[in-house]
Amino acid sequence: MHELGITQNIVAIATEKAGSQKVIRLKLQIGALSAIVPDAIRFCFDICADGTPLKGATLEIEEVAGRGKCNMCGAEMPLSLLAGICECGSYDIRCVAGQELLIREMEVV
Repeated sequence: MHELGITQNIVAIATEKAGSQKVIRLKLQIGALSAIVPDAIRFCFDICADGTPLKGATLEIEEVAGRGKCNMCGAEMPLSLLAGICECGSYDIRCVAGQELLIREMEVV
């Protein structure tokens, strides 16, 4: 479960940015194509936050759907995998959304 290490890194980054302030809310953005399981992040968060300024903080996770853009015709389409086919017949599609792992907001007091 690589989410434990990812959650530890998220907590470390947020702790560094918070400085001496207490974090009461942390909002993440996780892409559906990122190979990160949001429920596993939720499971690990309280354990990783213990003993840090994030202890007791609310964790919010926004899941971002996969989207691709055809390099041939420019059409955008939903992606459930990192590969697909456009209506124009092209397989030359690049992922434009869904691979994110971002700390979007952090509320401190």
